[in-house]
Parts: sequence; structure tokens; C-alpha cells
Amino acid sequence: MAKYFDVHPENPQRRTITTVAESIRSGALIAYPTDSCYALGCGLSNREGLARIRSIRKLDDRHHFTLVCRDFAQLGQLVQIDNDVFRAIKAATPGSYTFILPATKEVPRQLLHPRKRTVGVRIPDHVVTQALLAELGDPLVSSTLLLPDEDEPLTQGWEIKERLDHEVDAVLDSGDCGTEPTTVVDFSGGEVEIVRRGAGDPSRFE
Repeated sequence: MAKYFDVHPENPQRRTITTVAESIRSGALIAYPTDSCYALGCGLSNREGLARIRSIRKLDDRHHFTLVCRDFAQLGQLVQIDNDVFRAIKAATPGSYTFILPATKEVPRQLLHPRKRTVGVRIPDHVVTQALLAELGDPLVSSTLLLPDEDEPLTQGWEIKERLDHEVDAVLDSGDCGTEPTTVVDFSGGEVEIVRRGAGDPSRFE
């Protein structure tokens, strides 16, 4: 059964955040809130957690996983960014955007797109997520909590606990955070491509 944590959306309880971070370090797969919708998350080197995300969401090996980062310093260790792209991303973060970029050697191979060698990265604008990332000290491997054959992500922590009780290890609930996923912007091909229009304003990249 998944552990359930009710967290204040503006002043998350330190003890709870510490407990969840420790569980991630120990190999847990969690469901947690972001500034766009709920997501599944696990540690960077957690192969089993990655496989469980693929299983829950029925994902193939071409799916772009997202590395959710605390700040730009952390993000910069994971992807290759030139000056123009740096400025564009810096102006849009933190926020509801995922950026696809060439990965550095710091990113485990199993997280990369098999052909492009790219990965998604983002810096969320969400108090609870930021508190968790600060306590964890590492990025979270993440994927939107959108179940197969459903049109919208799950939005209520209690429902996530009910539906995924035997598939995740913990649910971090800080209230409804919407159903619109991030806007996805691909910088990896030389030209900017908006792959998905979502919660972030895509006009700044058009």
C-alpha cells in the first residue's frame, strides 16, 4: 500500500518532505504535485522506478522522460545549452515548461531518447516540489500522471492513492494542481519546435 502524505501547499511540513526524500533515496516511486499537474517521480539512478513508470503509463522507449530540477545550476549539469538557448530558457523558468535538449554524460543512458540522445528538463514553480527537490539534492525522473486510455491526468491525491495504491510507494497531496501538462519546447534540432502546447505560454518561443 502507498503511504499518503497530506502537505500544506504553501508551507509544506519539513518532517514530511524529509521523509518523502528519504524514501526516494531508498528507491521509492512517488506521485507528487507540480505547477502543471500531478506526476510520477523517482530517483535518477532508479532503474526499477523507471520501469514501473513505463508500466503504469504503458510507455515505449521513445518516450521523453523529464528531469525535474531545483535550479539552473542543476539543470546545466544534465543538458548541453548554448548561449541563445540559455537566455530563452532562463527567461521562462521556473514555470510550466519542459525543454528537450541534448543530454550530458551525467544522464543515465536508460533515460535518453534512443535515437536522439536527448532528455527533457524543467524547473517547476511549485512550493512543494521545490521543497522536495531542495531536500533531495538531486533531480527527479518524472512523467505526467496520465493513465493509459484517459484524456486527462489525475488531479486529486486521494484518487491517486485509491487508483495506484499497489503501484506507487507514496502519494504527496497538496491539493488540486490542474489538468494541463507542461508546454514542451524542443531545442535539440537547431530550430525551436513546440512539441506540445500546455500550461506554459508558448508564444515566447514562436
